[in-house]
Parts: sequence; C-alpha cells; structure tokens
Amino acid sequence: MALDESKDNDEKFEIDGYTYVVEKDFLAQAQPIKVDFLEIGFKVTSSIKLDSACGSCSTSGSCCS
Repeated sequence: MALDESKDNDEKFEIDGYTYVVEKDFLAQAQPIKVDFLEIGFKVTSSIKLDSACGSCSTSGSCCS
C-alpha cells in the first residue's frame, strides 16, 4: 500500500472518507481485497497467497530479524 494518484488503468473506490486506488489488472488477480485499520497501522488481505510471506514481526517472527 502506498500513496498514489489515480491513473487510467486504475479502479477508484471511496469508502468511509478514504479513497483507494487499485490497478485494474492487480485487482482482477487479488480480489477481494480488504483493508482493516488497527490501533497501530493497518492490515491488508486478499485472495493472493504468498508462500514466502512473513507471518509476524513479533519476537517469534521469522522474517523480521
């Protein structure tokens, strides 16, 4: 997730006062995409499964050391 301006190949969503811009080809692969706001930061989930993704960055996390 990053700050960006809408381009011709983007889909634009207005939800709860926030504007989300998603590239159309990526959206077709990743939908549904869900953004949850947490006490500190946010969590993004989608249908894409990342085999090498980090599970967590806590003291027991394996990718953040």
